[in-house]
Amino acid sequence: MKLRVDPRDGAVVLSLPPRASLARAERWAEGQRDWVEAQLSRVAPERPVLPGAPLPYRGATILIDWEASRPRTPRLEDERLCFGGPEEAVETRAIRWLKAEARRHLSEETAHYAALAGVPVAKVSIGDPRTRWGSCSSSGAIRYNWRLVMAPPRVLSATAAHEVAHRVHMNHGPRFHALVEEIFGADPAPERRWLKENGAALYRIGRSS
Repeated sequence: MKLRVDPRDGAVVLSLPPRASLARAERWAEGQRDWVEAQLSRVAPERPVLPGAPLPYRGATILIDWEASRPRTPRLEDERLCFGGPEEAVETRAIRWLKAEARRHLSEETAHYAALAGVPVAKVSIGDPRTRWGSCSSSGAIRYNWRLVMAPPRVLSATAAHEVAHRVHMNHGPRFHALVEEIFGADPAPERRWLKENGAALYRIGRSS
């Protein structure tokens, strides 16, 4: 039996081996209440996107500057994301803007590293997967988590280099890691560490996905 708390949403997950007794597992899990509560206390608080609230963008913090009478299309001005429209649509518009920025930056970075690696990329898309920051299919399509645009730029770049390297090596062997380091221009360990330590908190930003 295995018990874990998902740091991205605070979900408590109990895993059982085949044919295990559910009643016994539930009794065991109940006995782990103190551990579960300790883990839940470490989950980052939810951060709804509201007028005046801070919003991570490219490793920095910008502010939601909303006034109903303004144009509805968000514009970044002096570390403020300015837009208007109905107040109930503030989060939707801000998240939509972040996704567009993620697609733009990730498309540019992917093209850059693909040129360095000498490989084609069939398609670049974004989503909000729960278990990975990027994926590369055998057909050459690369898909990223849009939340990368909230991380520091080098974290986004390192992720793009990682996925592009999979166009050459569809594994995580020594030659794969050597190629990532070659096209990224440095050991990406600090960027991977940043995601490991801070990535879960990015999932707590906004209710929309």
